Amino acid sequence: MHITITARHFELTKAIRDYVETSCLKLKKYFDHIITVHATLALENNRNICELSLHAAKFSLQSQAEEMDMYLAIDTAIEKMEGQIKKLKDRITDHQKRALKDQFDDYSRATDIQVNSVDRGRKTIKTKRVVTEPMTINEALEKMETAKEDFLIFKNIETDSINVLVTKDHEFFKLFEP
Repeated sequence: MHITITARHFELTKAIRDYVETSCLKLKKYFDHIITVHATLALENNRNICELSLHAAKFSLQSQAEEMDMYLAIDTAIEKMEGQIKKLKDRITDHQKRALKDQFDDYSRATDIQVNSVDRGRKTIKTKRVVTEPMTINEALEKMETAKEDFLIFKNIETDSINVLVTKDHEFFKLFEP
């Protein structure tokens, strides 16, 4: 990670430079792929302003803080940047989990169950996991008409329960409610 510091309208001291560098290195624990961090420190009308620009492989983040003390302005800007990095990282990991969930949408398995112990009769039950979509009954009917499925499992928004809509000839429908 490359850190650059620009001072405007005041002389940059070694103490402030070291403080900015150690504070920026804290950002590395949240995200490893940081390429550059540019800190602009300014003194305007007795206000201390700290602007941070962070560049990584696929994104750029910026934060700004204005305080009466330069060290406090640096800390506030770093805290804002940490919040942005955490939010971005959560969004990235959430997106990856959603992609995994979509990958296993059609997950099914077969279970062999013994029905009668006397003649050892067995039946195979196919289990399919379905992700239910929240919708109204009218929306479910529209979706059933467009899709060529004989049933639709959905979460009814009005009753907040799982419902099953079944048809045989796409003219008459049955709605199962728990």
